[in-house]
Amino acid sequence: MGRPLLNRRLAAFGTTIFAEMSALAVRTGAINLGQGFPDTDGPEEVREAAVRALRDGRGNQYPPGPGIPELRTAIAEHQLRWYGLTFDPDREVLVTAGATEAIAASLLALVEPGDEVIALEPYYDSYAACIAMAGGTRVPVTLRPRGDGFGLDLDELRAAVTDRTRLILLNTPHNPTGTVLTAAELAAVAELAVERDLLVVTDEVYEHLVFETGHTPLVSFPGMRERTVTISSAGKTFSFTGWKVGWVTGSPELVTAVRSAKQYLTFVSAGPFQYAVAEALRLPDDYFHGIREDLRAKRDLLAEGLADAGFGVFRPSGTYFITTDIRPLGESDGFAFCRSLPERCGVVAVPEAVFYDHQDQGAPFVRFAFCKRAKVLTDAVGRLKGLAGRAARGPSDRGLEGA
Repeated sequence: MGRPLLNRRLAAFGTTIFAEMSALAVRTGAINLGQGFPDTDGPEEVREAAVRALRDGRGNQYPPGPGIPELRTAIAEHQLRWYGLTFDPDREVLVTAGATEAIAASLLALVEPGDEVIALEPYYDSYAACIAMAGGTRVPVTLRPRGDGFGLDLDELRAAVTDRTRLILLNTPHNPTGTVLTAAELAAVAELAVERDLLVVTDEVYEHLVFETGHTPLVSFPGMRERTVTISSAGKTFSFTGWKVGWVTGSPELVTAVRSAKQYLTFVSAGPFQYAVAEALRLPDDYFHGIREDLRAKRDLLAEGLADAGFGVFRPSGTYFITTDIRPLGESDGFAFCRSLPERCGVVAVPEAVFYDHQDQGAPFVRFAFCKRAKVLTDAVGRLKGLAGRAARGPSDRGLEGA
């Protein structure tokens, strides 16, 4: 067979870094702060709602293609309750197999070969693969260190738009940097989209994990209602990442387009869990405020521990990830650092260079997840403390250890 088996659009994408680092965690017995999944389940009443649905026979067979009416209604109510946005649950809401499928279906529906898609770099790894599968051309706009966080250069974003640009793929709160775009930045993105007649797909799965300010959906800005596909999911908000229940909201025309692609991916999924998520979205405000405050405390615990260990720390404004700079430790290669860290300290992290087209820009950055029990984070911080001492002694001294 003279031709490679794998579609050439996917030839550049191998096993995800999450699979590699999680396998390394298992092999070494290290604490896994690489992959972003909680180590405790979400609310008991939500889990029991899923059990009740299973026992009652609700969702055990194919649910409706767009999602069960109860969940679509709950999603519409959620958007109104938190953001004052009105969506028709029958025509403007679509349930998906997590946000990952929502991203894939949106890009497959809206992008044609030759279209350019602007994505903020670093980006969640499925973005690049989905753009490639759609035949689009990825155009990265890099978030750069600014103070103790990362910032978007609006001039660079504007300069990236060409006559071939079809869509901006936006992620705020942003994984992996923890950046939350300001209202002024979002207004500028909206103005650019309207001016250049662009579509925007916005990934807002961390909408309830914003620590210093509230979340502002891009669709709420003038001119964005008819050109924005908004994506979110239950996994991050309710700590049931394995259920894979996500959703899309947008104009009837946009949702119809996305549904046309989605129906040939999974068609339907997670029937009983859809009923449970419908109940979860109606939990009282105290739940949503509580998970935010819990994660804020865990962010501070890990951020302070990483700083004490000698890392340069970018304190996130949202999500449950912390980006660190390993150069203060005398390191510069995030891949080598992360592959050696489990043996050195018994902790797993993820090199952020995998989220960059310009890998040199991300080479010294390493991501840690803090969506773990406080005891686990404290243990990880204790294991990492020795790094600062080894960095202070210098490479030649470190080479004598154990001699």
